[in-house]
Amino acid sequence: MSPNILLGISPERDKEIESIQQIIQWCGEIGIPSVKYNQTLIGILRTEREEGRGGSSNSTFRWDKMDQNAAPGIAGVVDEDTNWERIDYFLERVVPVAGASKVRMACHPHDPYTPPGFMGVQRVMGNVEGMKKFVGLHENEYHGLNFCQGTISEMLDDPGKEILDVIRWFGSREKIFNVHFRNIRGKKLSFTETFPDEGSIDFTEAIKVYQEVGYKYMLMPDHVPWISGDDPQGTAFAFCYGYITALLQMIGEPRKQPYVVK
Repeated sequence: MSPNILLGISPERDKEIESIQQIIQWCGEIGIPSVKYNQTLIGILRTEREEGRGGSSNSTFRWDKMDQNAAPGIAGVVDEDTNWERIDYFLERVVPVAGASKVRMACHPHDPYTPPGFMGVQRVMGNVEGMKKFVGLHENEYHGLNFCQGTISEMLDDPGKEILDVIRWFGSREKIFNVHFRNIRGKKLSFTETFPDEGSIDFTEAIKVYQEVGYKYMLMPDHVPWISGDDPQGTAFAFCYGYITALLQMIGEPRKQPYVVK
């Protein structure tokens, strides 16, 4: 936990940044190629779970069920400029260390989009334009995104049509360092998280776009529905891994190297 980085409290934030710089250097030394982090002041927001396919219990967000006048939290009121200043302060000090250590810094966007000023905060990475601005700050090949496809779909008015071009924009610039390959049914401010084969995004098309842009890292399940059984999430994750494996086989990935007899 490094709360003072986003709260902008010095000198505590400088100490926290120094600790993160050290962690990145250690990762480089022992061969860990990428680390995930976030820059959120509010955290993940959801409303009551809803029933899904086969009686599953699905994580859900309905803006009309939120307390839209919720008071600010520990961060207080943080406007857009202040939020960007704090993010920039962090990146200025950490991105060069990541580059020198050859460790990819993969930042998770804000989940989900919320209207400006909710709980006193402008969630600057809760929309695609904010994410584009983020990856352009302190440009470096080791500065990019934990591209949570589910979270990004939650930012869009018509995710089934829009998400493919979002993947192309970030993927063609090599800013996608790992993918949370998660589906939703719905759109911005009203959605439920689903199994990969039943949401608003056609995963058979999405995976082709990752191949098109030359994406070469992980595709991971994320936030699976809960199902009945001894291990409700474990069994659901197993289904998602199997589905992803089938999609990869469909597009001929990963490409096998020819076997050479020596």
